[in-house]
Amino acid sequence: MASKPLPAEVKSVQLLDEESTSRAGRFLSGVMYDLRRNRALLLMALPGVILLFLFNYLPMIGIVIAFQDYRPNTGITGSEWVWFDNFRFLFGTGDAIRLTFRTIGYNAAFIFANQVVALTLAVLLNEVRVHWFSRVYQTLYFIPFFISWVVAGYLSYALLNTEDGMINHMLTDTLGLEGVRWYGSPQYWPVILILANVWKNIGFYTILYLAGIIAINPEYYEAARIDGANKWQEIRRISLPLLTPLIVITTLLAVGRIMYADFGLFYHITRDSGQLLATTDVLDTYVYRSLRTQGLISMPAAAGVYQSVIGLILVLGANWWVKRVDRERALF
Repeated sequence: MASKPLPAEVKSVQLLDEESTSRAGRFLSGVMYDLRRNRALLLMALPGVILLFLFNYLPMIGIVIAFQDYRPNTGITGSEWVWFDNFRFLFGTGDAIRLTFRTIGYNAAFIFANQVVALTLAVLLNEVRVHWFSRVYQTLYFIPFFISWVVAGYLSYALLNTEDGMINHMLTDTLGLEGVRWYGSPQYWPVILILANVWKNIGFYTILYLAGIIAINPEYYEAARIDGANKWQEIRRISLPLLTPLIVITTLLAVGRIMYADFGLFYHITRDSGQLLATTDVLDTYVYRSLRTQGLISMPAAAGVYQSVIGLILVLGANWWVKRVDRERALF
């Protein structure tokens, strides 16, 4: 007995299944080919991936503490769930909004100052024709990057100490002015913190931008000089436009951490002076002080979750804006 022909619907389903199966097979074969071709690079990246998983992703299990009345003696599994009560307490005090704007404001100032000073120094270093002189300057700029904030705190105290500080000695002995109680005058510290941050990080960004300038094809500058361009025109028309992708990447990476203040800067440079909290207290120092003085764990954890969420929103928004302006310069 002859079999009946399959309906058109059944045939189309079979064709779709065969097509999806072949597509999945091609995808898997492509993945295996890429793994074999890049196995050396993947093995080199494996230690970093393992460390990233152990110290960045695995601890994210502790996020649940932000939604609990955490007690160390009972642990995560035995602590009572309070859900959003910790967030209500954080925002109910009015501290969260105030500290958020202060943290973002400081980090925005840090990003702007570091970019401007680093670009200026990189351009100037590129114009130094004596190579050993340029290397000396690069080393001097880069040394503070390896100095811890603990040591930097003692250096700043040697400068700003009210009685024996170098700056007060200059004010009183050299200029005949009255000394300043630096650690009791919060109005000066926004500028001091910006200068300290630039001093410590400027070497890293300067070397980064100097490497970007060196990578630019020198034929561009030669053609510009033939056309009669001066040095400022070379910088404005060649160096800065070709450095723009690098500037965008470093700025987006910095925006990703804009909700996280540099704890060492705000704690050690200010020497945790209570008189300076009006202008130097940020989210990170607020969380630390809550842990140290009140013994709270859940509320600082809620503040950490809040920092992460706002930081994610900001970096996504910044990347979206860059993508709208120039898609090729966005991170993703």
